[in-house]
Amino acid sequence: MKRWSLASRIVSGTLIIVLGALVLLSILVAAFTRYEVTERLDNSLQEVAERLEFVISELGRTGQGSATPGGQVARLPGVNRRTLAYQIASTDGRLEVRSQNAPETLFVPRLKMGFYNVPSFRVYIVPSVSGRHYILVGEPAFHRNEAVRRAILISVLPMVIFFPAIWVLVRWRVRRAMRPLTSLQHEIRSRGGANLAPIPPLDLPEELVSIHSAVNLLLERLKMALSTERAFAANAAHELRNPVGALLAQVQVLRNLLQRSEYEERATTIMHQARRIGRMMEKLLQLSRVTSGIALTGNMFDLVPVVRFLARELEREKDQTIDLSGVPHLMIRGDMDVAGILFRNLLENAVLHGSSLQPVRVVITEEAEILIFNDCDPLTSEILQDMEKPFVRGKTDAEGSGLGLAIVRQVSLQLQADITITSPVPGKTRGIVVIVHFPSGDTEADASFKGIKSTWFITSS
Repeated sequence: MKRWSLASRIVSGTLIIVLGALVLLSILVAAFTRYEVTERLDNSLQEVAERLEFVISELGRTGQGSATPGGQVARLPGVNRRTLAYQIASTDGRLEVRSQNAPETLFVPRLKMGFYNVPSFRVYIVPSVSGRHYILVGEPAFHRNEAVRRAILISVLPMVIFFPAIWVLVRWRVRRAMRPLTSLQHEIRSRGGANLAPIPPLDLPEELVSIHSAVNLLLERLKMALSTERAFAANAAHELRNPVGALLAQVQVLRNLLQRSEYEERATTIMHQARRIGRMMEKLLQLSRVTSGIALTGNMFDLVPVVRFLARELEREKDQTIDLSGVPHLMIRGDMDVAGILFRNLLENAVLHGSSLQPVRVVITEEAEILIFNDCDPLTSEILQDMEKPFVRGKTDAEGSGLGLAIVRQVSLQLQADITITSPVPGKTRGIVVIVHFPSGDTEADASFKGIKSTWFITSS
């Protein structure tokens, strides 16, 4: 369902009201215009009927009451289809005189004063002053309808013509009034874990001032809470790092002393748990560094040596073969240590959660893609989404803290990189595909850089 912006809702609502008002006004104006035009034309019929008295006077002096069927025809110049027609009849209904554009029969058989609508004419009947004749004046119906239509059109057409102009002006005014809200929206949207600075003063209307103050208060509280959380995680990890290291060293010595005894297995368990605590402390330190925004730097560095170093280090630690091939250089902008944290976690996940029967294969292509192939069981999209949350792990028995993908997501946001995780690999039934896409750029010597599109595939061979 499409969500309309507030400006669109205000504009549409206002225009609907304006349009409805214009339609209602147009109907009222049209009705009033029709009434006025009809009344004016009826008055014209009455005036013509009164002026025809001279004809009746001439008939009275000459005594020429016509017995001709259809009455005498008064031939007048300039008569056309829009000219008023008239008839003069005796009280007994005989037609004595008519205009050349009047019918040969009476407009209205029943002679009685008043207005009548007959086919093709609007007729007005009035008796003469002497009372011996009736005067019938008819206006062509099409002429009256045409006059009414033109009058209505002249009254209503300006409203129709000006409606687009009203729409443009309303839209412009509403969007201009919404600019402070848009500015506030952009300021709020730019805030995040690495930017919790208060929103600067804006030219806001009175209704938005309270929202501005509430958002700044919320940012201040959030900044304090995140700072406390980061400080606690970093301090706890740092303070526990040395004791855990010492504990691990002592346990290793103790395990060597207890070899081939019934306590060797317990010493081994303690050693593994100490190592697990050490890895957890390392991940917490990484997460603390990443959430502090240290990746927001503009230094240029070559990513390929970083990936090669991490691959060789994991080979030694995990006793897992990693095949690295492809182009020798890929330049990106950012912090080298943070990029190392990003790819360390991705490679470590590939090694820990992959199959030991299939070597990890890393290919760096000319299209600026880094592909990592490894074998694993397919995962559903729900599991993949949950795995990006801190301390959430997939269905696996491999060692891990559940912080790897959460750290990867934080680093990718600071490096402006897009990450997509898909399982299984397209075209296969197993594996995971992790795509890390860096913004593209240029590699000229003027401090601009060539971005990287790094595509990581954790798949079967």
